[in-house]
Amino acid sequence: MARERPVKIVQAPDFAAYSEVIDVRSPAEFAEDHVPGAVNCWVLDDAQRAEVGTIYKQVSPFEAKKRGAALVAANIGRWMATHFADKPRDYRPLVYCWRGGQRSMSLATVLARVGWAVHVMEGGYKRYRARVRETLAETAPRLHLVVLAGLTGTAKTRLLHALRARGEQILDLEGLARHKGSLLGHDPAGPQPAQKYFESLLARELAALDPARPVWVESESNKIGNLYCPEALWRRMKDAPVVEVTAPLDARVAYLLRDYPHFQADPAALKRRLDHLVARHGHATVDHWHALIDAGDWPAFVADLLTRHYDPSYRRSIARHARLVLGRVTLPALDEADIAAGAGRLAALLAEAPAEALAAS
Repeated sequence: MARERPVKIVQAPDFAAYSEVIDVRSPAEFAEDHVPGAVNCWVLDDAQRAEVGTIYKQVSPFEAKKRGAALVAANIGRWMATHFADKPRDYRPLVYCWRGGQRSMSLATVLARVGWAVHVMEGGYKRYRARVRETLAETAPRLHLVVLAGLTGTAKTRLLHALRARGEQILDLEGLARHKGSLLGHDPAGPQPAQKYFESLLARELAALDPARPVWVESESNKIGNLYCPEALWRRMKDAPVVEVTAPLDARVAYLLRDYPHFQADPAALKRRLDHLVARHGHATVDHWHALIDAGDWPAFVADLLTRHYDPSYRRSIARHARLVLGRVTLPALDEADIAAGAGRLAALLAEAPAEALAAS
């Protein structure tokens, strides 16, 4: 039989050092935010947590603790018979709850009795959230950002990932936000994360960056879908130098048709989204787009949407933000080979840029 070990309290754990990070808060708390990569083994679900809270306020703390203990014990028993049933002898979990108190210690104590080396995060999620805010506020201003700008459909996100494949540092805000940053930019695979979880994901990315090296980031507004870019990072992006990507209209149209197949698969949903542009462009223009969609003339629709809506919006945005332009790279085809070659040109352009142009503000 494995030797019982004491539960160890840790202040600032290295999450990667554990077999698993376990969040014992309720599913609703977990959905709003959690340590990236954590699993949710709740000891009270949402309804049970509300029930215990009601008893605490309306009856007494003592009765609430009795009811809570019964629920927690039953829930931990189910997790032990399912989630933890096949964990090996050297399993090493980190457990946390809201403040690092009763809920986390309830599960941690049982796991330690089995013989596993269990750590509990001191201060729980509340202290973790404070560290996230500190990381965003303190790390972002020190980054040597380079903004990758360009008209819609110039494959900026694909270029970012091609740059990363070459060893460059990148920050993919649209990937973290699960949104491409425009009216038609939603991710068909699922909804955006909650704002707090987006910030957790972003803080993890920032903490892994080397502040002494440049970081490529795509040009964004301060809002990506329903999520807001943290203020410190947004200020840094506004001050950062720019490299602009250009491409012919026909190449951009072809690229977007490859990149947005879900709209061709559901024209009705696309038309509903375009209806939001009536206030800006009028019924006649939106009705024209609807007609092109109904006719299946996708290249004409995308070209017209770009020239009437997206391109003027981009040019207005560029005019509002006077930034240092380090250079421009033109991609004639926007296919895989063109994007790979473009990443090479971008990296070379950055290598030749004067050091003072990349200095943090």
